[in-house]
Amino acid sequence: MGKKSEKIYVVGHKNPDTDSICSAIAYANLKKELTGEEYTARRAGQINEETHYVLKKFKVGAPSLLTNVKLQVKDIDIHKIEGVEPNVSIKEVWEKMKEQNVKTLPVLKDEELVGVISTGDIATSHMDVYDNCILSNAKTQYKNIVKTLDGKLICGNEHGYFTKGKVTIGASSPEMMEEFIEKDDLVILGNRYESQACAVDIDASCLVVCQTDEISKRLVKRAEEQSIVIISTPHDTFTAARLINQSIPVKHFMTKAPLTSFYMTDYVDDIKEVMTKKKFRDFPILDRHGRFKGLISRRRFLDVSKKRVILVDHNEKSQAVDGIEEAEIVEIIDHHRLGSIETMGPVFFRNQPVGCTATIVYQMYLESDVKITPTIAGLLCSAIISDTLLFRSPTCTQVDEKAAKRLAKIAGIDMEQMAGEMFRAGSSLAGKSAEEICFQDFKQFTVNDIVFGVGQINSMNKDELEEIREVVAPHLSEVLKKNNLQMVYFMLTDILDESTELLCVGNNAKEYIVDAFDLDGDTDKILLKGVVSRKKQLIPTLVGVLQQ
Repeated sequence: MGKKSEKIYVVGHKNPDTDSICSAIAYANLKKELTGEEYTARRAGQINEETHYVLKKFKVGAPSLLTNVKLQVKDIDIHKIEGVEPNVSIKEVWEKMKEQNVKTLPVLKDEELVGVISTGDIATSHMDVYDNCILSNAKTQYKNIVKTLDGKLICGNEHGYFTKGKVTIGASSPEMMEEFIEKDDLVILGNRYESQACAVDIDASCLVVCQTDEISKRLVKRAEEQSIVIISTPHDTFTAARLINQSIPVKHFMTKAPLTSFYMTDYVDDIKEVMTKKKFRDFPILDRHGRFKGLISRRRFLDVSKKRVILVDHNEKSQAVDGIEEAEIVEIIDHHRLGSIETMGPVFFRNQPVGCTATIVYQMYLESDVKITPTIAGLLCSAIISDTLLFRSPTCTQVDEKAAKRLAKIAGIDMEQMAGEMFRAGSSLAGKSAEEICFQDFKQFTVNDIVFGVGQINSMNKDELEEIREVVAPHLSEVLKKNNLQMVYFMLTDILDESTELLCVGNNAKEYIVDAFDLDGDTDKILLKGVVSRKKQLIPTLVGVLQQ
């Protein structure tokens, strides 16, 4: 399996409102109850003050932010593996590979990746090495030689390094040995004293004495005086000569920097092309500090499955979390018009003409016979109050009102009081910038080639709406430019008066509204009596004109 887990994200639209957040939390809970699988609520943007108030009221944590649903390296099952140090012997690395049944190991120095060693590199160390100076060129530590030869250090410093000279076999007579053995060489010998003494006379740097532990004390004393290392091994001369190259440190054969490695935050689609051009079996993964986290095999990378997502309260691509085209959409639960989302295969799509997604989620709890807790009831009821403006919106149906009343009873809340507190929190300007107010409840739409955005603030207080107007109006041209939109509309909705003052910015923005609602074109202030719903009143009327 290429996926770390079968986690499924339940997420609402960007610039989420109370319905988007509460429905995601409640629906994730329902799916978890029904399947026992890992469904997790997420948010695709910053939570507004109204929603903050609701979550705090019912003691529910805000869902974590999901900035996009493109697959990242951190979403894949990374093979956590212990690294080896650069001075560890080839033999030790090979044993570790067999023990862990792996074909690649990272080489780490102080947690930093300095190379990787593969079975191919180890094969090279056995098959392609004809250089009798390789042990010294690789600066092999004596303790590696002792370990590789199952030997014993008789004298000398095991932490020292063999750095000069070649590896030779001292199996001939002392006279012949003098012809080919030189100072600083490493000499593999039998248990003949004359040969051992000859090697000490020549001032070899290391003697490997085979098949004996009994080495003359006099010889050992001389060796100590000359700082010569003596190692005894139970192996015969042939075996010792065959094994000794396995004591070479891994750093000599490893693949060194620059390595083809990836970061936890890299997107899988971005690195697949790099990977297909490389012949490596495994790729190192690093965290943002450059520390090694594990390995991912080429097969796992290329077979990885997409992130799985359930969309609630939207089905427009422009409103969906970034990267939605690269995710697998498994369900959509919504109450808006059909938008531009495309899916690779058939999905469960529930779309009902009600005032709130939370009403649909409530129905699904009843249909599945899953008990609604007071907390879930409080969240769903608050979402209905918010989306229907406490049943004043034309989007509100009897189904919404009936659901809200039942939920309020389970949650133990007074809806009138709850609505007042929610709307006050939502329209509060305390500590907010013009940008934050504009995008508190903002949606983007596309009709033919026209891309426009509509923001909305609801309040029960006329003075508060006037204050919001003064802050928001000068900022709308900036919103237009920054988001590459052709038009921006902002609804200042008076809940008690059931009317909306509409601010318009952009090419022909005002003209379209005048035409759509048959208004007097000379007026500076656009007041839409009886219009409180973006979804059911403003958008359909505007879209009708734009499509002409």
